[in-house]
Amino acid sequence: MGTEVSVQLWSDDPSLAERAMQSVLNEMSRVDGQFSPYIADSELSKINRHAFKAPVTVTTEMFRLLSAANSVSELSDGAFDVTFSAAGKLYDYRQARVPKTSELKLAISAIDYRHLLLEAEDSTVRFKHRGTHIDLGGIAKGHAVDRSISVLKKLGIRHALVSAGGDSRLLGDRRGKPWVTGIKNPRGEDTLLMVPLENIAISTSGDYERYFIDSESGVRHHHILNPQDGKSVAELRSATVLAQDSTTADALSTTVFVLGVKKGLELINSIPSVDAIIIDASGLLHYSKDLQRLASSRQ
Repeated sequence: MGTEVSVQLWSDDPSLAERAMQSVLNEMSRVDGQFSPYIADSELSKINRHAFKAPVTVTTEMFRLLSAANSVSELSDGAFDVTFSAAGKLYDYRQARVPKTSELKLAISAIDYRHLLLEAEDSTVRFKHRGTHIDLGGIAKGHAVDRSISVLKKLGIRHALVSAGGDSRLLGDRRGKPWVTGIKNPRGEDTLLMVPLENIAISTSGDYERYFIDSESGVRHHHILNPQDGKSVAELRSATVLAQDSTTADALSTTVFVLGVKKGLELINSIPSVDAIIIDASGLLHYSKDLQRLASSRQ
């Protein structure tokens, strides 16, 4: 998945602990092999190659994740959209390549989550537009973390932390104490905020993960694109979302980043048991209403 994966856990049985950690890495590898757009024989790659020509029958796991992605797209009026990849694949962050205006214009016509047709009865996926291409990078890492937590629960593990890049899920507490997660300063190595947590998922989307800065204009080109124009979103530096599962947190952190402070917080405040911490382009912190109330009660 192009990111670092880590697991921490506690067990009285050393052999079980080793087996549990290896099981997480195995599950991460399995999910990567299924959902990666960079692996030629992955299920996702097969969809991208064939779904415009004819409906593609997919696994239950793939169908559910695509359905979840489209639900977030509907909820956010298209701010979250896995078909953004029609534009996303035109960028090369290692070579500092930005697509031409003509290329982006053509790609934008293919970006619309409604181009992704899901048929539940047959478990098939079809593209309405020839240029449609999907990338599940905004939700699949969260799914991989959730799957890993499920694996640990089945093995009897009760205290664990699983992370894949900016996506983490905490199982239980840290043996009597809360886990402490830091919100990184997007423009430095320091930590802006430490958050004590347990039994929750946390995901951060930021403009510092994959990016390059244009040497002439000074513009930061990063991987979180606005589906409306195919360009990097400039209003925020990072968006962190707390939710009950990593799939939701992952998708919503991307969504909030695209929506910006006002619309992003409005969306989060409308969803029960979900919170957000946003760092805007000037470095200011913004909190969802429940976190604001919690901070006020402790003052």
